[in-house]
Amino acid sequence: MAISKAMQDAINEQINRELYSSYLYLAMSAEFETRNLGGFATWLRVQFVEEQQHALKFYDHLLERGGKVQLKAISQPDFTYTSNLDAFKKVAEHEAFITASIYNLYEIAAAEKDYAAQILLQWYITEQVEEEKNAADVVASLERIDAHDTAVYVLDHQLSKRGK
Repeated sequence: MAISKAMQDAINEQINRELYSSYLYLAMSAEFETRNLGGFATWLRVQFVEEQQHALKFYDHLLERGGKVQLKAISQPDFTYTSNLDAFKKVAEHEAFITASIYNLYEIAAAEKDYAAQILLQWYITEQVEEEKNAADVVASLERIDAHDTAVYVLDHQLSKRGK
């Protein structure tokens, strides 16, 4: 079953968003490394790899359906933050943006009666529940820690265990 132009274009946009996400998380990881918070950096580096995998899943879907992959320029990540909490609130906000984008893709797939894309997107919807929860959990931990700087190092150590 060939993919429609509308679905192809929307998926190509999503590939770009996923690659931007990976680039954003890698930039954030580097920043945490420079601040000697390797656990935060590790958490974000794992996120970087996951976002690349998400992009490739869309990429493969397009190719399997006879679509054309059109890679676009990835914007420079706009990342500044005032605290560790602020940084992870931005992660949570970005994941909510990606979730909304996935929902939009699902709506396009439904309108196009693209059942194969709907099945693929169900996986992403489930994945985004996990992504938003992971970010929200770190935000909640940081909110509890708030002004207790030494507790940040305990959380940093816990975050370093992700993906191991």
